[in-house]
Amino acid sequence: MGRAYKVEGGWRLKGRVKVSGAKNAALPLMASSLLVEGPVVLENVPHVKDVETFSLLLEGIGVKCEWISPSTLKLDATTLREVKAPYELVRAMRAGILVLGPLVGRMGEAQVSFPGGCAIGARPVDQHLKGLELLGAEIKVERGYIYAKAKKLKGTRIYLDVPTVTGTENLLMASVFAEGETIIENAALEPEVVDLVKALKEMGAQIEGEGTPTIRVRGVKELRPITHRVIPDRIEAGTFLIASALTKGNVLVEGIEIGHLEALMSKLMEAGVNFQKENEGLRVFSHSRPRAVDVRTAPYPGFPTDLQPQFMVLMSVAQGLSVITETIFENRFLHVNELNRLGAKIKVQGQNAIVEGVPNLTGAPVMSTDLRASAALVLAGLVAEGETLVGGIEHLERGYENFGEKLRELGAHIEEVEI
Repeated sequence: MGRAYKVEGGWRLKGRVKVSGAKNAALPLMASSLLVEGPVVLENVPHVKDVETFSLLLEGIGVKCEWISPSTLKLDATTLREVKAPYELVRAMRAGILVLGPLVGRMGEAQVSFPGGCAIGARPVDQHLKGLELLGAEIKVERGYIYAKAKKLKGTRIYLDVPTVTGTENLLMASVFAEGETIIENAALEPEVVDLVKALKEMGAQIEGEGTPTIRVRGVKELRPITHRVIPDRIEAGTFLIASALTKGNVLVEGIEIGHLEALMSKLMEAGVNFQKENEGLRVFSHSRPRAVDVRTAPYPGFPTDLQPQFMVLMSVAQGLSVITETIFENRFLHVNELNRLGAKIKVQGQNAIVEGVPNLTGAPVMSTDLRASAALVLAGLVAEGETLVGGIEHLERGYENFGEKLRELGAHIEEVEI
């Protein structure tokens, strides 16, 4: 037996929705607690499966994790006793690799299983390992584990071949205690990286250049406990902006950072969607069928790969032909076959999806393969005629907090069923 969402299409979304904290900011912030003796309190943490799994991983190596309110998590790594992050936990999520940098930084060694997570592409960790070696760690990869050891890390210059987000985060955390200055070139610019640096600086780390391709870290002796608020989830926010546009709805998306959504907003405006900034957030509304626009995913501040499947749903019912180019992950069109089952006309050619807009989608049973594809299929169900059954919703719970409930509050007809 599995769990699925039964979605009845044809209802316009109306009302207001509050965006949760960003999962992709919360996980590295949780990992940063490994660097501190004393409690690190994180506010605005989303209750999602990845956060739960990461808490278990941290508890397994001696961190005390305690929810002190529904969205506030207290982490205390004072009695850190273990440097091994086991396969059972890391295999469930690729963010498990984030303990590698802080463990080597604070304990001088780490054993971390190769990471798992979504089914979309190789997502190699070679840049993490190259950076740690340049900092002076000895790295061995044996029987599915990464073994890293260093008596004392020393500051150096690290050039990343690609601006990897988790790689940048891992190397930042490894280098806060390194002797001298570390310079990370071609660093990731994502808001989640900037949020991590903000927290590390609050702890007493000396870092400059976050949000630019060159980040400089001067090593310090120790870090202090802090309380920090996690930034809003720009991918969840973007998903709701697209959902409102798709259903020709009128939704106020609250608690968002508009500056983090510029690439998506400009594409939605090109497609004919309207926005209105209000005190509490951003109102998105639409009265007509969207226009087809081309999109190319790119690292931040470009169009996010994590919103590509959802945007493809909008383009599947747009007027005209659009080309969606995926440049980040080589396997991120797994949702195309399922959308075509609902009546979409999408062809994949290499890294391009050619989307010929159709007037309507039609409900059918579909199965999701990864986190963002599952969100896209639920969105497709919102506009498909009749009933759509979306299987594999456990993927959705890895990264969206109360997704079905939030949609219901906006007027969607969606319920969880056993299949």
